[in-house]
Amino acid sequence: MRGGGPADDAGGPPEGQRAGRRGGSGNDKEPTGPPPTPPAPPTAAARGGTPRFGPPLTTASLIGWTALSAVLPGAAHLRAGNRRTGIALLATFGVVLVALVVLALRLKDNAGAALRGSTLTAIMGGAAVCALAWFTLVLLSFIALRPQRLPQTGQVVSGIVVGVLCVAVMAPFAFTANTIRTASQLLDDVTAPVEGSTPVPVRAEDPWNGRTRVNFLLVGGDAAGNRVGVRTDSMTVASVNVATGNTVLFSLPRNLQYVRFPPTSPLHKVFPDGFNAEGQGLLNSVWYYADNNPQIMGGKNRGAQALKDAIGYTLGLHIDYYAIVDMYGFAALIDAVGGLKIRVEQDIRWGGKFGTAGTIKAGYRTLNGEEVLWYGRSRVDSDDFSRMARQRCVIGALAQQVTPATVLANFNKIASAARHMFRTDIPRDLLEHLVPLGMKVRNAKITSLQFVPPLIYTGNPDWAKIRQLTKDAIRESMSDRGAVAATASPMTSAGSAASATPSGSPGRSSSPSASPSPSPSRTPVVAGATPRRTPTPNDKAAKSLSELCGF
Repeated sequence: MRGGGPADDAGGPPEGQRAGRRGGSGNDKEPTGPPPTPPAPPTAAARGGTPRFGPPLTTASLIGWTALSAVLPGAAHLRAGNRRTGIALLATFGVVLVALVVLALRLKDNAGAALRGSTLTAIMGGAAVCALAWFTLVLLSFIALRPQRLPQTGQVVSGIVVGVLCVAVMAPFAFTANTIRTASQLLDDVTAPVEGSTPVPVRAEDPWNGRTRVNFLLVGGDAAGNRVGVRTDSMTVASVNVATGNTVLFSLPRNLQYVRFPPTSPLHKVFPDGFNAEGQGLLNSVWYYADNNPQIMGGKNRGAQALKDAIGYTLGLHIDYYAIVDMYGFAALIDAVGGLKIRVEQDIRWGGKFGTAGTIKAGYRTLNGEEVLWYGRSRVDSDDFSRMARQRCVIGALAQQVTPATVLANFNKIASAARHMFRTDIPRDLLEHLVPLGMKVRNAKITSLQFVPPLIYTGNPDWAKIRQLTKDAIRESMSDRGAVAATASPMTSAGSAASATPSGSPGRSSSPSASPSPSPSRTPVVAGATPRRTPTPNDKAAKSLSELCGF
């Protein structure tokens, strides 16, 4: 009789079952032990194939695949085995990218279209749709990866991280929509027409209404806290050739006296012999006087129009549009774009009469907003004419150094500063056409001319001479030469004899944008006699800003 073997101890099959498997007859009783375990199917590796699904995801890998899907839509679905959905998402994302590239190329060729109201509205709507789409994409990608298979702690951690990710992917689109909305509101604010005025409609096929030259009056308003009203501290006319972008900057001193007004201006009847308000009749008081006498001007806030009339009549040009910048807001604008690089020829002290507030050291320097403001405004150890030259350098530095990339990178700061410091009568619909013109100006020839002593005596200006110099500067700007000549020969012809009369009225200009006016009185020229020279000889003409400012 055998004792129990190891098989019996290990719970092996009963003796009867063993006999049955050997083919002999034995005990026919039903087996009492557990049924045999069926053999396992062959693994994928044994079949020589590859697994269809990857191993279960850890918490970190699930979060990683979800984050990747925010950058590459469809990646998480492909990892989860949902190939059709993943490929569809990837294809859609590719189509969107191609469409964006095409749109960017079109806007590059027509950058002004980005300022259209319809374009801005479309961008805001598209940003809102994309924000919701990306939120949904991240959430569905997370669900496709089956986070319920994770341990409880992993589910909580991944849920929190993905929730934050869902909000984060919406942030860029929200920022874009907010920036565009800010831009649209800014453009509406600064281009709002003056009460009682009607903007001229802008035709897309001919936005400049057949003009070959457009003239912009750029004004620096000095509305300090200790002053009432606006005093135009700096006044510059930018005369731009529409076809080439070649530009001439005409700077008029604030203390130019007794300017005339065209017969169409209400101030012509009040001051037929020249502006003489406040006993001095300085040019920088014209805006202030017009704003404070609405009964004469026929309405409120007509200071800009009065100044355009006076300066246009003085130069023999039609001033198409103006833009005014508050000086103190201007400092905030300069800070917003990161400062300006300017060559300071000599130390500039500022503050009070003796320059006790600070000093801008000479050299090629990057100036912040406050320094740029005082660089253009300081009167310490200098005069108005030196200030005008420095102000032109500031305008030139802005035109050359502030790029579209700079504007985009600092847009919200710029918009915040501009809303409180900038006004213009340029129609909103014209802005899209102004952008390509501005791009032309950046790469074109910019020359400058200021009407200051000894060229022009500001206390008793030679109006005919100012007009002649304006015509000459524009003609030179249209030539093929790289810069306008630094000197000009004295006017000794019969036509220049009109310059001998300091109080002469402005004459008719032959420039494309000239405004109609009476012909100047001319001094007869006797045969054989030496023509009389003006007390302010023409020994200067327009110079390039590169020469003046060291750009």
